[in-house]
Amino acid sequence: MKPWIITCCCVWMMGLAQAQTVLPLYPDSLFNTYYHQRNSLFAALPLQRNDIVFVGNSITDGNEWPELFHDLRFKNRGISGDVSAGVLHRLPQMVQYKPAKIVLMIGVNDLARGVSADSLLRNIFLIADYVHEQSPSTKLIVQSILPVNAAFGKFGGHTSKAAVIKTVNAQLATQAAEHQYVYADLYAGFLNANGDMQENYTNDGLHLMGEGYLLWKHLIYPYVYDLPMQPALIPIPQQVQWQAGRFPLYKCRNVVVSNDSLLPEAKLLQQWLPHQQLHIGKQKQTAHSIELQIDATIDAVVSSEKYVLTVTPQQVTLKAATRHGLFNGLQTLRQLMRDAVMIPAVSIQDWPAFPVRGFMVDVGRNFQSMQQLKAQMEVMAAYKLNVFHFHLTEDIAWRLQSRRYPQLTAPQHMQRNAGEYYSVADMQELIAYCKERHITLIPEIDMPGHSAAFERAMGVNMQSDSGMTICKNILREFCDTYDLPAIHIGGDEVKITNERFLPEMVALLKSLGKQVWAWDPGGNVPKGTYMQMWNGHTKVKAGYPAVDSRHLYLNHFDPLDGVVTTYHHEICDVDSATADARGAILCNWPDRRVSVEADLIRMNAVYPVMLTFAERTWQGKGWKNYTTAMAAKGTAKHAAFAAFEQRLLAHQQLYFLQQSFPYWPQANIEWSLIGPYKNGGKLQQPFAPEQPAFWDTVKLQQYPTVTGGTIWLRHFWHPMIPSHLAKPTDSTTWYAVRKIWCNEAGMADAWISFNDLSRSTATHSLPAGAWDDKGSEVWVNGQRIAPPQWQRAGQQGHLEIPYTDEGYSYRPPTKIFFQKGWNTVLIKAPVGSFRADWQQPVKWMFTFLAATK
Repeated sequence: MKPWIITCCCVWMMGLAQAQTVLPLYPDSLFNTYYHQRNSLFAALPLQRNDIVFVGNSITDGNEWPELFHDLRFKNRGISGDVSAGVLHRLPQMVQYKPAKIVLMIGVNDLARGVSADSLLRNIFLIADYVHEQSPSTKLIVQSILPVNAAFGKFGGHTSKAAVIKTVNAQLATQAAEHQYVYADLYAGFLNANGDMQENYTNDGLHLMGEGYLLWKHLIYPYVYDLPMQPALIPIPQQVQWQAGRFPLYKCRNVVVSNDSLLPEAKLLQQWLPHQQLHIGKQKQTAHSIELQIDATIDAVVSSEKYVLTVTPQQVTLKAATRHGLFNGLQTLRQLMRDAVMIPAVSIQDWPAFPVRGFMVDVGRNFQSMQQLKAQMEVMAAYKLNVFHFHLTEDIAWRLQSRRYPQLTAPQHMQRNAGEYYSVADMQELIAYCKERHITLIPEIDMPGHSAAFERAMGVNMQSDSGMTICKNILREFCDTYDLPAIHIGGDEVKITNERFLPEMVALLKSLGKQVWAWDPGGNVPKGTYMQMWNGHTKVKAGYPAVDSRHLYLNHFDPLDGVVTTYHHEICDVDSATADARGAILCNWPDRRVSVEADLIRMNAVYPVMLTFAERTWQGKGWKNYTTAMAAKGTAKHAAFAAFEQRLLAHQQLYFLQQSFPYWPQANIEWSLIGPYKNGGKLQQPFAPEQPAFWDTVKLQQYPTVTGGTIWLRHFWHPMIPSHLAKPTDSTTWYAVRKIWCNEAGMADAWISFNDLSRSTATHSLPAGAWDDKGSEVWVNGQRIAPPQWQRAGQQGHLEIPYTDEGYSYRPPTKIFFQKGWNTVLIKAPVGSFRADWQQPVKWMFTFLAATK
């Protein structure tokens, strides 16, 4: 063994005996000129805490990491010829900056120089131990050493070590947990049938060609972005079978279409892969292609939206009986192309459980620009939602242009966003935009209720004879102007004084060839009318095709609760569609004025819940229509939600970093509930858990545990919507406690709430100096956490006063110091009387999330 290696091992053994990891000290003379050139450059380029740092030898050095990943966070710290001792020598320089991730591949040069496998492994484990000790928040990813290939007759010292490389990799995999790193197996992906480096990835048996680096990107992609190993698909297909191998997307140069009608779908691929310069045609021109086919043998009886997607190492084939089916398949294909390099081989057969999967926006109360509407439609299309319910008229304002009755959209008749409405040209544009994405736009002209704006403009009540005439004229004008299959006429929340009104409106629309929708509960409409259920007590009725919107209102959800509730929702009380159970529509009804239109998205957690809704309506099944409680750990129900949450978080990371997506992982958060303590209406009264002595003898295992980031002790729609407490009682106080582990001490963001105010009520803003009006408190390690300084503390509720910082998901997070190791979070949640009016609902709940590392 060479003297310098012996010295390294001795120094390493000495360091091992110390309580703190000590790195070996190497003389600079051990390293060559190029090493010092590169290392001096690295010293002049400080890292950032969110950087992803690739460390290694010439194989790492030879890549353009930021360009390959299109991500400036990626930093190259590879040095040609480097060995594990060289990494140890320069490790403190990197670790001092505490980067987010260090991605290490080292060792083949050690082995070529005669270093034993055991010595190499000790050095790698020392690297891991040092990183964990000095920067616990840094995630270390140790990659396998790549295979080699002796057939090229080069680098014999390296290529002769094939067997030892396998031994080292096996140990790296085995020891990952003990040394607290993540092991990434790249080795298997580079192998040929003989167990050597595949020839097209190298030209010398050791170093990589361009294709090799592209494969490297594909294999390491889920590790560096904290993603599932296989692409996370939402909605998850009905049948998925992952296969061996992968399709090289970078080699694909043409899209084959069976006929010209598929050109719009083919052009989507051109838009998604502009760098590929894809050619569209009816003939296959290259070895690797994507083929789109209309295939009559695909069973459209199951669903006209069904598709079959097959990915092999040679070809991608997408078949469907309809263009809509192809469009759905393309959305799945897009998610499979997550790294824009390769697609894993897979066989998918997929179809929706329900034909109606919609999203509704209320623009009557708060106008939305064409740009914001289209942005939501884009997300709808990407997740296979196919109905855009457009609520156009309200008491606040009438937003739909009528050439016959221009006074309807006159500014003086609007109470908000005066003068803002959708012209005929706007509507035509939106309808076309939807059609291109296989979305049906269903306009709602609400009648005879929610019609105060109509009365201000026309001077008559809708249910009067003259009002009925005007309404019929509006409907005729609309049907003459727009090519749409269905119209929603509302019919809810109004006293019907004219029994002829709704039947005559329905008859008129049916005579004009339109499908008619209305709300349920609502007015008197004939059989055959689509009934959109909005009240929690409503059930599907024979002869009335039902669409479920019960407890699917974004404006009442809290962000975390919205995902949990929607995921578990059983659409129309059935597993899949029937003649009378057609699907569901997720609704956004923010009655309260907003300061800027983006708050309609931001304050209502639109996108995380929309993706969850897309999953449930496509997959079908579910568990319970209305629930806020997540199942306990260890149950199949909890496992299903946890798996979905991982896919949801992956989509947040991949597709929504530039958009509002207020969701945080909560499936593994557990609380112990301590109580109840009768407070007699004295909400400030302290109880035993607030005394330090209580924790000296407490046995938490005797208390019930609940799971989730948001815990409802009693829902404000109790008992229709059950909560975490089976039998909540008023004038009681509960405590909740959980432990949070931190790898290192420091400040961290926390999201805390005891009442996430509904966006549809005139609820008072939160009182100054308090988290809520119930005396709720939170402590971390015994230190009380002060509430924010509310911008509008104590503001009396009014629908015309927008929210600013009342909700935890749209205000800056609270900064909290967490100590290294275990931290104790204690929540106090008192409640007085449950009696309240609609505008001031009693939300007995709490949310606590912390971004600790």
